[in-house]
Amino acid sequence: MEFDKLTIRSKPAMKNPRLLIGLSGWMDGGQVSTGAVGWLIDKLGAKAFAEIEPEGFYIYSFPGSMETNTMFRPYTRIEGGLVRDYEIPGNMFYYDRLNDLIILTGKEPNLNWTQFAKSIVELCDEFGVEAIYYIGSVASLVPHTREARISCSVSDNKVKEKLAKHGFEFTNYEGPAGFVTHLIATCIAKDVRMAGFIVNVPAYVHGENPICIETAIRNVGSMLELHIDLDDLRHTSDRFEQRLNKAVQEIPELVVNINKLEEIYDKELFDHELGDLKDWLVDLGLRLD
Repeated sequence: MEFDKLTIRSKPAMKNPRLLIGLSGWMDGGQVSTGAVGWLIDKLGAKAFAEIEPEGFYIYSFPGSMETNTMFRPYTRIEGGLVRDYEIPGNMFYYDRLNDLIILTGKEPNLNWTQFAKSIVELCDEFGVEAIYYIGSVASLVPHTREARISCSVSDNKVKEKLAKHGFEFTNYEGPAGFVTHLIATCIAKDVRMAGFIVNVPAYVHGENPICIETAIRNVGSMLELHIDLDDLRHTSDRFEQRLNKAVQEIPELVVNINKLEEIYDKELFDHELGDLKDWLVDLGLRLD
């Protein structure tokens, strides 16, 4: 079945599917967004069945230096003069019937956000999807030695109540918007429930961050009641953390700064989660600093 930009190649039987989205781009710090959905697709053996055509959504050429343009150009591989590979951005939907889950993995659109969001909503209409969840991630001043925080933005109070029961925090933010916010606004107008999960990843850790990917999948997967074994992902996360700790110890200045981040992180967590206890201890005359 074909729409303007959406192509549905097959129509698997689903009961009450949920849609989970992960996109590369602005909100993919530590590759947590794409890494989480990519791992789930592989682990669940999810099968591709629909896609959003990329033409009209992406900038391939941008005024400026070659270094700037490399962030926008399609990828190619040429060997001995022969073009072996040429890749343009792709946006593919997968389905896992066991968990009643649809997964979209792709790239955040540079252009035509309204049309891109429309394509997602069209697929939701076709399959009766009533709830959309988006995993994103941003680089933050947080230590890798603590559990990554996950904050949420939601379409309505019913979604907020559900997520609050699972212990998620909610975002306070004002500034430039990402595509996830545009999609949530679209869902509000279409009466589709949606939540965006944003994982805060350590800014000083470059490249893919398995620790935060595991945190995202464990928390969001629990909320979605997914039937998955995380042992191999935990093993990968633990090995990555061991290598990271070893590398950090070789940079004394970084050790000092991480210790400062830990102090700030722990104090903020205490103030936020144990505020009543803190007030009670102060009333008893016990100092907390």
